[in-house]
Formats: sequence, C-alpha cells, structure tokens
Amino acid sequence: MHLTDLIISTLKSFRGHKTRTLLIVTAVAIGVAAVIILTSLGEGARRYVQNEFASLGTELLIIFPGRSETAGTGALISTATRDLTLNDAKAIQHNTRIHRLAPIVIGAAAAGWKSRERDITVLGSSYDLLEIRHWEIAQGQFLPKIELHRSVPVCVIGKKLKTELFDHQTALGEWLRLDNYRCRIIGILATEGHSLGMNVGELVIVPVAFAQQVFNATSLFRIIAENPKPASIEKTKSDILKIIRQQHQGEEDVTVITQDAVLVTFNKIFNTLTLAVAGIAAISLLVAGILIMNVILVSVYQRTAEIGLLKAIGASPRIIMTLFVAEGVSLCMVGAAFGWGLSLIGRQAIHYWLPLFTPVPPPWAVATAITLAIVLGIIFSYWPAKRASRMDPVIALSHH
Repeated sequence: MHLTDLIISTLKSFRGHKTRTLLIVTAVAIGVAAVIILTSLGEGARRYVQNEFASLGTELLIIFPGRSETAGTGALISTATRDLTLNDAKAIQHNTRIHRLAPIVIGAAAAGWKSRERDITVLGSSYDLLEIRHWEIAQGQFLPKIELHRSVPVCVIGKKLKTELFDHQTALGEWLRLDNYRCRIIGILATEGHSLGMNVGELVIVPVAFAQQVFNATSLFRIIAENPKPASIEKTKSDILKIIRQQHQGEEDVTVITQDAVLVTFNKIFNTLTLAVAGIAAISLLVAGILIMNVILVSVYQRTAEIGLLKAIGASPRIIMTLFVAEGVSLCMVGAAFGWGLSLIGRQAIHYWLPLFTPVPPPWAVATAITLAIVLGIIFSYWPAKRASRMDPVIALSHH
C-alpha cells in the first residue's frame, strides 16, 4: 500500500466518524496540554526562585543561627545554642575577604503619620544592604554608613508605603511613627515588587541597632556577607566559622551557606516536583490511549465487511494492521498538535493573571508529551489492528 493511499483511507475514516474523531482528538489534546502546562508551572517556579536569588548576587554567604547536622536516619537536626549578635557581625566584618556585610533583623510594626496608620514589615540592616540587594533609591539617600551598634532613628520607606501614607506630599524629612518610636524619613526606595517573600514597596528599613531597640531584641535573624572573589568563597566560609567559634567559646553553632548551594538545592527540589507533576499529568494520556483502543475496536466491528473485502482481493494481514494503526497514530498526532496549541493559550492565561510568573515548559516535557501520545497511539491501536488482521474473509463478508 502506498503512503498516499494510506493517508486517503485515514482521512475518509475521520470524515465518516466525525464524533468519534473529535472525542479522541480532544482526549489526547487535553492530556498533552496537561503535561506541558504542569511542567511549565514547575519550570517557571524554578526560574522565578533562581532569578530572585540571583538578584542578591552570586558571591554571597548567608549565616544563620543553629548548626544543621545529619543524623543516621538522614534527617536534618538544627542545634542552636546561641543567637547571632551584632558583636558576631562586627567580628565577621573585620575579615579582609568580606567586601560588604548586612546584618538582618525583621519584625512587624504599626507605621503611622498624622492620622494615617497601617501595619508594615520593618527591616533592620546596614548601609551595605542597598548594594547587596541591588535596590535603587528614588529620593533622598539610603541608611547612613555608621557603626552597627549605633541606634540612629532614621528610615528609608518603600514607594507604595509612601503613597499610602503621604499621597503626593513630600515624605523626606517627616517623622514616621513605628509603634512607640519615631524615625525621620531620609530616603524612598525606587525598587518595587516582591523579593524573597517581602513586598519591597511596603518596607520600612532602619539601622539594625534601632530595629533591635524597637523590637526589644538583641539577636539577629541573619547575616549576609559578600565575597567578591568566587575562587575564595570556601576559604571565606571557613574563616567565618572560625570567627564564630572564637565568639561563641569554641562552639560552631551557626550554619553558613553559599548562594550557589541554595540555588542547587532549589533546582533539585523543583526538578523533582516537575517530574512528579509530569507523571501525574501523563495519566490523562494513558486514559486517552485506552479510549483509542476501545474506539478502534468498535471501528473494527463496524468495518468487518470492509476488512473481509480487502482480504478477499488479496490484502495481507500487514496491510490491514497498518490501516488501523495509522488511524490511531494519526488521531494522536492531531490531538498532540492541538494539545500543544492549547498549552500555549493556557500558559499565556497564567502569565496574564500572574505577570511576575512566566511558565516556561522544559524542552524535554514538550518532546516527551508528544512522543508519549504517539507511542500510546501505536500501543493501544495494535491489539484491535491485530484482531482485524486475523479475520477470516469469508466469515467477515458473511456478517455484511
């Protein structure tokens, strides 16, 4: 049988059973679209997190209290004996490999100006935070370059908070209430959006010692250190641990992680999740394959006389099998094409509702979804096609 004859026969079968064709194409399209869209969500989430961390820079070390240890069962156990303090930050700052350092204190407070008030996030840090986070100032200046222990009542506020409290009035130089304290506004951030779980436009940034005074705390949430030379990052990590042992009476009770280590961990997590959701979505393709098998089996019974006539005029079992397998594969190919188009619409809709999130399918997911649809078409068409090829022509014609 020539390829042209095979195509013509398949098209005639589609036109003769439009409802059946539409159902199978729809089922396959939904399966392929589900695989592509769900893997797009996983890949998009991975890229989003990667970009968020990349905005911090690639030569960062993050120090937080508690030592992470691996037990025999593989579980992570955090054993914290002391909090991080400004003395620890100051000792780390003296290391010659550290280019910038930002101690972090985070808390919630009520921010007010005149009769307006709202709950906000207060971030206590240092002058170096601006460069470490790659933020920009719209008006005024950032935190002053002062000793970490100095509690100076000044603040920098986010652009959104400035609009909510001051409208179009000038905010620079005004006194902002933070619970029972006051601080003078010296700058307004130009950067907006979310960064590592915080809405930058709603932040109030104050010197770290002043934040500790507001929250009546002596500990730090984190310390972020920047080493501009990636080649010496591990040496710097060892120096930090050595400094902490000296500060904490011989105890190495902190964890130091590098930016690259964080990214590698997140990549592994999201890659695993992407594979998991792809497997779940592939079940819908399996259901579509079963539908194909049942529909083609019905088609074999409906075309018994046609099969008998073909065999009577000399068609071999191989040709009969090819006819039905080609029909199943063609349905899957058309369904896969529509599924790919449907996934484009779905991804655009997701991006429309979540502008900061761009779902991007990994190349392997698109290839796997389409290939799996075609392979399932072959597998689930084979048994009905085999059955048709074994029909006796006399018995088949007698059923007409």
